[in-house]
Amino acid sequence: MAYIMVDIESDGPIPGDYSMICFGAVVVEEGLNKTFYGQLKPISDKFIPEALAVSGFTREQTKDFDDPKAVMEKFAVWIKEAVKDRPVFISDNNGFDWMFICWYFHHFTGGNPFGHSSYNLGSLYKGIIKDTFKNFKHLRQTKHTHNPVDDAKGNAEALLTIKKEFNLKIKL
Repeated sequence: MAYIMVDIESDGPIPGDYSMICFGAVVVEEGLNKTFYGQLKPISDKFIPEALAVSGFTREQTKDFDDPKAVMEKFAVWIKEAVKDRPVFISDNNGFDWMFICWYFHHFTGGNPFGHSSYNLGSLYKGIIKDTFKNFKHLRQTKHTHNPVDDAKGNAEALLTIKKEFNLKIKL
């Protein structure tokens, strides 16, 4: 298995009614050199200004982003080229990030290279330290900027630290 840390930014709470604006992915391995970044044109006229503001883009800027179908097709190719094993989706908030990536893959490409499962980094950490009130975010090295590649890298760094410090049995 090959873990791919993913982070997305959107202009609302759910896919379909709202749009995924951009996303980043990084293969979780030493060096964190394999990354992907996509910017997607909105698929809906609906958006929540406060949600969009998190991404740092204006609505006018997003209208010039790439066709979502083309971006998702490029992401699928990148996954196949970046990892030889079965790709595993992991994120800080997989309930949110997975929802958008899965929906966009199925809607625009007819399938999802990650299959039907995802992992949550926060839940993994809470289980390892046996404390549901703690979070892993202090283990990030890359600053959390809401640039999805930066955020995915920071989360991947945290997973690599968890593996090392807690002797986590995980194939990376």
